Amino acid sequence: MMKTSREREAPELAPSFVPVVEAFAGDEQVSLGKMLVSAGLKVNGRFFALVAHDRLVVKLPRERVRTLIADGTGGPFDRGTGQPLAEWVSIPAGSTDWIAIAREARRFVGRTGQT
Repeated sequence: MMKTSREREAPELAPSFVPVVEAFAGDEQVSLGKMLVSAGLKVNGRFFALVAHDRLVVKLPRERVRTLIADGTGGPFDRGTGQPLAEWVSIPAGSTDWIAIAREARRFVGRTGQT
């Protein structure tokens, strides 16, 4: 069973995010927490995926983010400041396999220790 962050109770999951969360249920290093106003997945305490405005938001290498934006798979992500975050991309439902891209993000954040 996936653990939740020690702070407070488990955040509410967007229905579109449930299959992504379930895909990591057996991963002991992954936990569920709250990032910004959304439920998110963390590896070793570092966020790698969340849903915001019905879009999957994942942390990936900058070049991969640029590629996903350039090919139309995703768009820039910012925290409402108007300044896109270089290693985060926002992906609408149906444009790519959310579980596969979340696994890619988990590998990146877990491997590099990125925050």
